[in-house]
Amino acid sequence: MQSDLDMASTSLSNHLHDLDLLLRSGVLHQSNAIVLSQPGPGSGKDDVQFFVKDLFTRLQIGGIEFKKKALESLLQLLADDDKSSSLVAKEGNVAYLIHLLDLNMNSSVREKALAAVSILASANDESRKSVFEGGGLGPLLRIIETGSSAFKEKAAIAVEAITADLENAWAISAYSGVSVLVEACRSSSPAAQSHAAGAIRNVACVGDIKVALAEEGAVPVLVQLLSSSSTSAIEKSAGSIAILAESGEYFRTLILQERGLQKLLRLVQDLSSPDALESVLRAISSLLASDAVARILSSSTAFIVQISELIKHGNIRLQQISASVLSNLSLSDGNKRAISSCISSLLKLMESPKPVGLQDSAAQALVALLTVRSNRKELVRDEKCVTRLVQMLDPENELVPKRLPVAVAAAVVGTASQGCRKRLMAAGAHQHMQRLAEMEVAGARKASQRLAGNRLKTIFSRTWRE
Repeated sequence: MQSDLDMASTSLSNHLHDLDLLLRSGVLHQSNAIVLSQPGPGSGKDDVQFFVKDLFTRLQIGGIEFKKKALESLLQLLADDDKSSSLVAKEGNVAYLIHLLDLNMNSSVREKALAAVSILASANDESRKSVFEGGGLGPLLRIIETGSSAFKEKAAIAVEAITADLENAWAISAYSGVSVLVEACRSSSPAAQSHAAGAIRNVACVGDIKVALAEEGAVPVLVQLLSSSSTSAIEKSAGSIAILAESGEYFRTLILQERGLQKLLRLVQDLSSPDALESVLRAISSLLASDAVARILSSSTAFIVQISELIKHGNIRLQQISASVLSNLSLSDGNKRAISSCISSLLKLMESPKPVGLQDSAAQALVALLTVRSNRKELVRDEKCVTRLVQMLDPENELVPKRLPVAVAAAVVGTASQGCRKRLMAAGAHQHMQRLAEMEVAGARKASQRLAGNRLKTIFSRTWRE
C-alpha cells in the first residue's frame, strides 16, 4: 500500500513539475501553443524566440518520440539560421540539452542532442560559453572516451571549440581530459584525431597541462600523427609539437628521439596545404633552439633551397617563418650562393610592416647572404633592388625601421668592390646615409664613411694621376 502511494506521489510530483514548466515557459499563453511550427526565413525575432522556448519546454516534458522531434526541429533551426545559435544559448536550456548526453539516455536522442551541442560549441563565443557553463565539457570527454566513432567525432569537434577559449583550458585537467585526448589521437578515426589534436594544440601552452601531456606520452602520439592521411590532423599535431618544442629542451629531446625532425622535413617536401605547411615550419623553427637541429638544418642544402623557394613564392605567413628560419641558420658560402635568387624577395619583404617581425627576419637573413661577394654583386646588378634599398634608406620613408636598410647597405659596401659602391652612390644612397648618420641611426655613420671614403679615394687618385 505504501509503495503504491509513493509511486502515485512521485508521478503526481512529475506532472506538477511539467505543468509548472509549461506555465513558466509562457507557451500556454500563445494562441498556437499546441502546434510546433518551424519559423520561416522571414520570421521575426519574437517568433523565433517563442519557438525556442516552446521547443525546449517540449524537449523537457515530452517522451522519447517528442524529444526526438523537438531535437530535429532544433537541428533544423541551427542549420537554417546562423544567428539562431545565440538565441538558443540565451533562451534555451542548454544545460538540459547537455543532460541528454547521459549514457543512459536513448541512443537516438543522445545522438541528436550531441549534434546540437557540437553546433552550439562551434558557432560563436556566446553559444560556446553556454555549453561550457552548462557543464558540457565533462560529458563530451566521456563520449570521446567511450562513444562510437561518429559520436567521438562530434564530441571532439565540440571539445576543440570549447578549448579554443584559454579561460576554459584548466577544465581539461579537472576532468582528466588529457589522457582522453591523447588516446583519441592514438586510436580514433582521422577526423576525431584531427579535432583531438586541435584541442591539445589549444591547451598545450598551459603549464600544468604540459606536464600531463608528458606524463601521458603525448609526444610519440603527436609525432606519429604527422604520418596521418588527414592533412588537418597533420596541421594540428604539428602545431602542438611547435608549442611543446618551444617550451624547453625536455620536449625538444623527446620529439627528436621520436624522429620528429625527419618527419617534419619530409612534410616540407610533400605538403601542398599552406596552413599545414605553416604549422610544420613553426615546429621546425621551435626545434631550431636545439644546437643539434641547428647544425643539421644548416648543412642541409635541400632544406635550405626549399626555404628559399617559400620565401620567393609562399604566402606572407610562410615567407615570414621561412625568413625567420633562414636567419637562424649558419650557412656555408656554397649554400648562400645556392639561394642567391631569393635576395630580391628578402629585400621586398623588408618593406612589409606586417606580420610583426617579418622585416627584422628578412633583413637578418639578407645580411647573412651578403657576406658572399657574388651575392653582393647580384644585388647591385638588379636595378629594382638598388632602387628599393635606396628608397628604404630615405628618412622620409616611415614604413621601414632605418637600422634595417642601413645594415643591408653596410653589408654591401663593407668589403664590396668599387662597382658596388658606385652603384649605391649613383642611386643616391650616400645622401640618405648622411642624414641617417645625423639622426644617429645605428650603423649609419660607419656606412656613410665607407661610401664617402671610397669617393674621396677616387678623387685623390685622379688628382695624383693629373
